[in-house]
Amino acid sequence: MTSTIRRLLVANRGEIARRVFATCRRLGIETVAVHSDADAAMPFVTEADLAVRLPGSAPADTYLRSDLILDAARRTGADAVHPGYGFLSENAGFARAVIEAGLTWVGPAPESIEAMGSKVRAKELMRRAGVPVLEAPRSPTEADLPLVVKASAGGGGRGMRVVRSLADLRGELEAASAEAASAFGDGHVFVEPYVERGRHVEVQVVGHPNGILVLGERDCSIQRRHQKVLEESPAPHLPDATRASLHEAARAAAASIDYRGAGTVEFLYDAATDRFYFLEMNTRLQVEHPVTELVHGVDLVELQLAVAEGHSPDPRTIGETYGHAIEVRLYAEDPAADWQPQSGVLTLVDVPGVDAAFDLLNRPGLRLDSGVQSGSEVSIHYDAMLAKLVAWAPTREHAARRLAAALRGARLHGVTTNRDLLVSVLDHPAFVAGEIGTTFLVDHPFAPPSPAPDAFVAAALALAERDRLARTVQQGVPVAWRNVVSQPQITRFTRSSAQVGTRATAQADDPITVEWYGGRDGYVVDGLTVRATSPTGVTLEADGVATTYDVRITGERVDVDAPSGHVALTVVPRFTDPADAVAGGSLLAPMPGTVVSVAVAKGDDVATGEPVLIIEAMKMQHTVSAPQAGTVTDLSVRPGDQVAAGEVLAVVEEKQ
Repeated sequence: MTSTIRRLLVANRGEIARRVFATCRRLGIETVAVHSDADAAMPFVTEADLAVRLPGSAPADTYLRSDLILDAARRTGADAVHPGYGFLSENAGFARAVIEAGLTWVGPAPESIEAMGSKVRAKELMRRAGVPVLEAPRSPTEADLPLVVKASAGGGGRGMRVVRSLADLRGELEAASAEAASAFGDGHVFVEPYVERGRHVEVQVVGHPNGILVLGERDCSIQRRHQKVLEESPAPHLPDATRASLHEAARAAAASIDYRGAGTVEFLYDAATDRFYFLEMNTRLQVEHPVTELVHGVDLVELQLAVAEGHSPDPRTIGETYGHAIEVRLYAEDPAADWQPQSGVLTLVDVPGVDAAFDLLNRPGLRLDSGVQSGSEVSIHYDAMLAKLVAWAPTREHAARRLAAALRGARLHGVTTNRDLLVSVLDHPAFVAGEIGTTFLVDHPFAPPSPAPDAFVAAALALAERDRLARTVQQGVPVAWRNVVSQPQITRFTRSSAQVGTRATAQADDPITVEWYGGRDGYVVDGLTVRATSPTGVTLEADGVATTYDVRITGERVDVDAPSGHVALTVVPRFTDPADAVAGGSLLAPMPGTVVSVAVAKGDDVATGEPVLIIEAMKMQHTVSAPQAGTVTDLSVRPGDQVAAGEVLAVVEEKQ
């Protein structure tokens, strides 16, 4: 039975909503967005033909409310629902509710979602289908170590614990179960052997009325804390026979549950033994689907819609496999703060050389799938992913080089991102050689690059130029003019983990100090020749080599971009308001968020490092611990409170 989709509601947000809307526009399908209050000004809302507000901001009040989403579909006259990924995308109850409401569900049958929803049940199904699975003995011994404990109902690294000692097994089982229950509402866990140097290889399938279409594989081995950072297709250095076997195993997995629509079968590949094992099947579109689209010349969302309408893919719509594609995920997170998610306003988002957004490329180039734009606010309520940048080229080496260059040239201001981590991976000789695995970032730890000290000088001179141009009197007087020069002008900045330099100096938490002179002949800086200055750019020459720094000033924040990288600075005022001083022993909120629990009371004695409270932001929990041993003399928050970054949460006064 076939149907025609005329108006599609996307039960999701951000980048994936924009991705689905892009295909719908090309196919002439009208679109409906649903959005929380926090997302009201996000790009996906304005790009839809119609938009419906879901009151509130927390996922539980908005994007996880199937009743509100179905009501939005009814009110807008939508005849189909696309779930995107995350939220309700793998919720069989939601899929059933959509179908029972007489709407077209753009996804697999609810029974298929249920079959693969439990990893324990899925492994049993795969075992019967002849797909290789990992199995731990019922009574493991030291010889069976290491083992890994996993959540049956979830993914993304939550509820996962590696066990290297049998004495730790019971405790890790309990901890994993508690984390899984909190994250997924299901505390069931299971144990399987842990492959130390494995690779994560997954196969894209599309089930349709006439069978299972296999569209190659992706390697997603570059991960941080079990979360994917970089994906590519095809998987490098995979023997042809193994590649063919992976594809057939994925086909068998999908066929065993009569799968319909786009899905991904994930495997753990052990290169040392050239064997692979079933991990799970994701019954939805994957975040990393663009690499498959570019290499195979196929729009996977279009295939999803076609299957949902009852059609089989037209072979003429699937291009020939060509080249190599690599995707990186840009996250708002701070490496200097243990990769904590960041929130705030993105004052500038600019990636040079992008050839397309959310679409196929007619020649090798760059594709950007982004949920944000300049001026967008990164909320505390949702995942910290900002965008995906994909390079497609004739060879893997060319794709990696093009992608690294684009990242280096990107201007991302307002929040700290993982951009430098991504560049370091793409440039690393081991990655270029295809020597990858899930422990890549453990084997090759990331070292944040040191900013060029001259970038601080450029920031100081750009500020001076801004102030000069803003003057309404004595405009003919040179900047920083003095009849008798006795000392340099001084501009001070702060930044995270400030680096020691030669012309701008700082200690770890001290201001960065820039010394410069002004006069009739322009600016003078020791060791440098100042070639050009403006509020938006400064050219400096050192040892006969000139470098131009792009500068953007937003209030007291100064962003400097150059070939050496990006640095974000805050101007230190000459005089500090005493009211802004923070008492010693104060515990400050590391980010905006919600207080989940408080472990102490006012008057309690605590030890150094003892947990005081837990904050939740962007679906992650962060423990705030006592900075010193002492007594809790002030406790300003309680569970449920919303807190701002830098807000004083409690004070631990050291005992005398």
